[in-house]
Amino acid sequence: MAENEIIMRPVAHIRTDFATKFGIPKQSGLVPSLRGRVVFAPEYRSPEAVRGLEAFSHIWLLWQFSGAVKENETFSPTVRPPRLGGNRRVGVFASRSPFRPNHIGLSCVELEGIDLDDPEGPVLIVRGADLMDGTPILDVKPYIPYADSRPEAAGGFTDTSAARTARVLFPPDLLEKVPADRREALIGVLEQDPRPSYQEDPDRVYGFRFAGREIKFRVSDGVLTVVAVEND
Repeated sequence: MAENEIIMRPVAHIRTDFATKFGIPKQSGLVPSLRGRVVFAPEYRSPEAVRGLEAFSHIWLLWQFSGAVKENETFSPTVRPPRLGGNRRVGVFASRSPFRPNHIGLSCVELEGIDLDDPEGPVLIVRGADLMDGTPILDVKPYIPYADSRPEAAGGFTDTSAARTARVLFPPDLLEKVPADRREALIGVLEQDPRPSYQEDPDRVYGFRFAGREIKFRVSDGVLTVVAVEND
């Protein structure tokens, strides 16, 4: 190992309803009804390793943007955040872009519970995760309100660029094709308008996989209409 290299191994992987990157909320916590399961690697599956964690309502997940890792990629000092329409550039370290030197992401999620009886337990049941199914988790840390919450903090360009949302029209016959316990979360995802910020074509049909279904939709004048729900 080179002197300036650090080896990191996943401590867990998360299981979610998102089979691809498209459709995932742009930040954690935007859709609280989204549920996920953090499954530890076999060597870390010890109840002792999570002892006391149940007393915290939220946790930090440090993870790898596994879908963005490329071999022999070169460093780019700037990125184009979708929040700025995909046109303006900012420094990579002034963004949460996945295209960064170490591809590390950070998400605050609600800890709904810890399943000690699961065959792969202890399994962390979380809500509000913005992660693709199978994402490697590098570390888990408790969220500490007095230290981690800074209400007076400035949000940079996120303070002046409003997040795009949409009103959702989901025909009842199509909604019935979605498992009942996933409907609220799916509607919450659609309300975040999953399209790239720079795309406005009202005739274009978009699609993403969620909970074993392909969800297809159009957006026009701030209204997102689901046009098809297909089984994978």
